[in-house]
Amino acid sequence: MTLNVPADLQLLDAQDALRHKRDEFLVPDDIVYLDGNSLGCLPRGVPARLAEVTQQEWGEHLIRSWTRNAESAQDWMALPDRVAAKVSRLIGAGADEVAVGDSTSVNTFKALAAAMSITERRVLLTDADNFPTDLYMAQGLNRLLGGSWEIRTCPNTEIMEHLTPDVGVTLFTEVDYRTGRKLDMQGLTARARELGILTVWDLAHSAGAFPVDLNGCGADFAVGCGYKYLNGGPGAPAFLFVAGRHHDAAPVFLSGWMGHADPFEMARTYSPAAGARRYLVGTPQVLSLSALDEALNVFSDVDMNVLRQKSLSLTDTFIRLMEPLAEKHPLTLVTPENHDERGSQVSYRHPDAQNVMKSLIERGIVGDFRTPDILRFGFTPLYHAHADVWRAVQGIQAVLKGQK
Repeated sequence: MTLNVPADLQLLDAQDALRHKRDEFLVPDDIVYLDGNSLGCLPRGVPARLAEVTQQEWGEHLIRSWTRNAESAQDWMALPDRVAAKVSRLIGAGADEVAVGDSTSVNTFKALAAAMSITERRVLLTDADNFPTDLYMAQGLNRLLGGSWEIRTCPNTEIMEHLTPDVGVTLFTEVDYRTGRKLDMQGLTARARELGILTVWDLAHSAGAFPVDLNGCGADFAVGCGYKYLNGGPGAPAFLFVAGRHHDAAPVFLSGWMGHADPFEMARTYSPAAGARRYLVGTPQVLSLSALDEALNVFSDVDMNVLRQKSLSLTDTFIRLMEPLAEKHPLTLVTPENHDERGSQVSYRHPDAQNVMKSLIERGIVGDFRTPDILRFGFTPLYHAHADVWRAVQGIQAVLKGQK
């Protein structure tokens, strides 16, 4: 798609401190990819790293790769800890407070089970429109506990007033997956701590998209995935954060051998490893962990505050360029314009959103549809330019204009 990008956007791209990062990704030239909040683009270093793991470490060294490079911490056994250290920098945590493995759903179960076991209260407060897997895990865990908990819901715009002294645990997603609305983690966590409430945060649309400071906020538990803004590939391992103050008190209910203090001792009684590694369960997923390990290297020299400023610039530009279209077509902006309340995506309601998105994707503008009427566009500052925003809006205009 060849278009004349306005001079002001060209200037923003010329001044972009992160523009060199785009070259570290395999971004297709024939589309504008605005779905990195579902699946991030492929970092260029990942294919070579996977080839090395499969051909040399697996193909040649076989089982010896579990421990053959222990002195350099490059062995497979060290993979979860190595990746945890890279993730911890992005979420404001200590490396020993993060465990990497399993899925976000499984880690949500672990976090909830731990939190719910160390409070005497029996109310779990969550967002009524939270991501379904979070709600499902809470519901399933409550069934396992004999239905002894009340799962209380509230709109995510009214959380503060629902933080009451009878609540024991909260489960909130920092950025709403549909609207892109960003919660005040600092303020909500501070209020929860005042009331003795334990917090569990879902960072699926936060980690890698903007700075997160779990310890600075005083968060208790958190989970997040590796395949969205962290670009670890489809089904990449997820992460779990457990604040250091809870390591000894919060039980490990999925007590697998990889979370044992000495996995190869083959003891018949579980003895937890130090730190958050105790929350690992089974054998590390070497191929997917290696992909995520390599993908996280793109963040090694990134100032997350600079990344946040670019994210806001991209989304501000998109909203501004979409305003004339919203005046002519049945588009309703549902993403907050206030920077403090916005993640790294912009969403609109449209009565025929599913078909509109289908037409956009056919035209090379790849966002996604969320039921019942949401058009969702994700912006990844590491590989997006303001020129991409311009191209996207021109494509959206053409699709909407062509509708009957």
